[in-house]
Amino acid sequence: MRVLVAALMGGIVMFLWGAIAHMALGLGEPGLHQPVNEDVVLSTLHQGLGSEPGVYILPSVDPSKMGDKAAMAAYSAKSQASPYAWVVYMPQGEDLSNMSRQLPRQWASDTLAALALAFVMALAPFGFIKRLYIALAAAVFAWLSELVPYWTWYRFPFPLASAALVEQVIGWLLAGAVMAWWLGRRRKTF
Repeated sequence: MRVLVAALMGGIVMFLWGAIAHMALGLGEPGLHQPVNEDVVLSTLHQGLGSEPGVYILPSVDPSKMGDKAAMAAYSAKSQASPYAWVVYMPQGEDLSNMSRQLPRQWASDTLAALALAFVMALAPFGFIKRLYIALAAAVFAWLSELVPYWTWYRFPFPLASAALVEQVIGWLLAGAVMAWWLGRRRKTF
């Protein structure tokens, strides 16, 4: 029960920190830019990408042709001469100002992550500082295993990846402090 309470507390702290980090501090925006002519780009998406939602990398190569030297040489030349884009595509559109689905999903994600962290923090009778180190290690681990590969392979802007590190480290240190405090409290016996 102590781990569950710690997870709920940590999830709430992380969710609130995420709101502050994105809405007040802008940590979700470094490296993101507005298109020069958004209407031109939007008008060509259906024609260029079709009707299948998903992630598109441009220029692209059919994975089945990766063993074909001629196809790979053509792709190499095209990728050097062309712009690069990583596109999350929804052909049907959606009201992006309505966050009624994303906010509960984000809170659930933060709380489940806090549950995993609280479980690890509670495995042994660590003190407050060691539990805080565990939270820091978890934040850095998550960043290294998720955001750095996106920066490396999908060319996410480094300012975005580094801002995510700041967001994760501060957030999990704050949530970790609350969880470490809760887990370290002495139980009352009657």
